[in-house]
Amino acid sequence: QVQLVESGGGLVQAGGSLRLSCAASGRTFSSVVMGWFRQAPGKERAFVAAIRYSAGSTYYTDSVKGRFTISRDNARNTVYLQMNSLQPEDTAVYYCAADPIGPPVEFEGYRYWGQGTQVTVSS
Repeated sequence: QVQLVESGGGLVQAGGSLRLSCAASGRTFSSVVMGWFRQAPGKERAFVAAIRYSAGSTYYTDSVKGRFTISRDNARNTVYLQMNSLQPEDTAVYYCAADPIGPPVEFEGYRYWGQGTQVTVSS
């Protein structure tokens, strides 16, 4: 059974940092795209970042470029999201996803999802 388990969320003040982790189990994800999405209250789930298996190709939504960094450790079957300079508008539930059948930025195509981890940024 495939599982994605996120961790690392929490409450942080504006300007602070958090590092999210997503541990995958049940199969090897080293050859597939993995991504992070977020969903704020009353809003649709939105793309944040994605990374290809080679880690040479990463994708970010414009609002997080220069602040967030996605990375992966294939040996550990884990993907990370380092979030710096956090702002209140980054407050959301963050979801890890894996193995999309379409473009990495489109959440509809991802086959596997974690349960999410809450990130709250206070002003």
